[in-house]
Amino acid sequence: MTVLILGAGVMQLPAIREARELGWFTAVADANPGAPGAALADRFFPVDLKDRSGLEEAARLLRGERGLDAVFTAGTDFSASVAWVAERLGLPGISYETAVRASDKLLMREALAAAGIPSPRFAAVGPGEPPAAAAAGLGFPLVVKPADSMGARGCRAVRNAAELDEAVAAALPHSRSGRAIVEEYVDGPEFSIDAVVVDGEVRIRGLADRHIVFSPYFVELGHTIPSSAPPEVQEEVLRVFVSAVRALGIDRGAAKGDMKYSSSRGGAYVGEIAARLSGGYMSGWTYPYASGHDPTHEALLAAAGLEPGPATEDRRWVSAERAFISIPGRFRVLEGEGEVRALPYIKDLFLRFSRGDRLDFPSNNVEKCGNVISQAPDRASAVGAAEAAIRLLLVRLLPEEERTEAFLAGEGRISNPDGSTWPPSAFALDPEQAAALEALPESQVPRQLASPAAFGKARPAEKAVHTGDFPCRPALSVVPLPWAETVRSLDWAGRGFSESARLALDLGGASLGEEGRVVLDGRFWRALARGGAQAALYVLDSAREKAD
Repeated sequence: MTVLILGAGVMQLPAIREARELGWFTAVADANPGAPGAALADRFFPVDLKDRSGLEEAARLLRGERGLDAVFTAGTDFSASVAWVAERLGLPGISYETAVRASDKLLMREALAAAGIPSPRFAAVGPGEPPAAAAAGLGFPLVVKPADSMGARGCRAVRNAAELDEAVAAALPHSRSGRAIVEEYVDGPEFSIDAVVVDGEVRIRGLADRHIVFSPYFVELGHTIPSSAPPEVQEEVLRVFVSAVRALGIDRGAAKGDMKYSSSRGGAYVGEIAARLSGGYMSGWTYPYASGHDPTHEALLAAAGLEPGPATEDRRWVSAERAFISIPGRFRVLEGEGEVRALPYIKDLFLRFSRGDRLDFPSNNVEKCGNVISQAPDRASAVGAAEAAIRLLLVRLLPEEERTEAFLAGEGRISNPDGSTWPPSAFALDPEQAAALEALPESQVPRQLASPAAFGKARPAEKAVHTGDFPCRPALSVVPLPWAETVRSLDWAGRGFSESARLALDLGGASLGEEGRVVLDGRFWRALARGGAQAALYVLDSAREKAD
């Protein structure tokens, strides 16, 4: 057997490995010769996945050399390219028309509406079209998305006409067809679903709870599988998903769904359906870890026109995936990696960036820094391990970066109706605390050591700490904040205010007191409130850089 897999990135690694384990000759196509799957495959074609003619040419070359039995992808938005090649070469799979319907959100919504499948009311907007006119008849809040993209790029909620214009302008560049979709917002919890489809039979291979944050954007900071939703909610979500898969015409291969359950609207709604297995570490990692069953194996067989056979018995474990993120800046090093890899129940740690790379506070699922994945026999252990890992990890930034300074100054914020902002502050302070923080001076001139009041004990100035390639000298100190222990909120990594301060001081090799050659005050504490331990450590590193 020979398979051509489209994509050689991390999300395609399970398919490449599984195909090789099946004993198949495995060819991959990707525009990036340095993609991790390129060297793993038996044959590599340097072809952009948008170049359908180039992919067809590669497939015909491969078939002429040794035959070709299947075309496959997982975790990409190029299922239409798969169907194009398979249809042109007479290979098993769905039609190109079906694949386009499952890739283009406008065509998808039209098909679902025609079949009576619960789905938001929507409108299309193209370049130069007034968004308000196109969306007339739809009620706020709305959601704007590119018509054909993935990873929540260019996707955001809007509450008024001004935001609608901004959101459409931001979404259009992310669409390959140059169109956006505007649809009514559906409230309620979100779910991810994977399925293998064999001759019209939809075989469910995972239902996970999605954890979506950072309004007005929709950033998934993780998922937990299996879902903990009530059985009746799960049954309704799966029923609507299966109906949607059939309405779109996906009768062989794989299907992935993002679903919502809205009590206010009376049940389950389709977010979107794709004719492939999911990305986001679900189909290739968390579902196999939780169930003991590999849907990639089944999907490959289905793509080759074979019968996958019955699934193995579900072992009913739990797997939790959680993402770690960064404030704007440039990547220096990841702190805590060794400790995380030594934690019980942690299976994987994925890092997306390297030194000097640009980082952004995420407005989509592509801008996250990395992910940890746990596996445990019970939910509390799996979730606890993943969340403990996130608390240990900290992306250290290069000092004196203009974009980090702009973030700390509060530039570029979007206000939400509930009073929150994007990017959010790491910690929610009460008005009295916020006013006291703003009143603090940036730094102080050195003077005789003072009592650190309510916040811990002063670290001796002669103590030096070393972490990685950062020699930490005792020339830097921070004036204690007497009420630091009274802040009860947690940051987006789940750390407390005092915990975050201690982490930054330890990693930065700074003492708590007023004995340093450079003594920070309000700048450190305001950075901590705005961007957590990462921002506070950035302030320490920048101060040391200037002092040196």
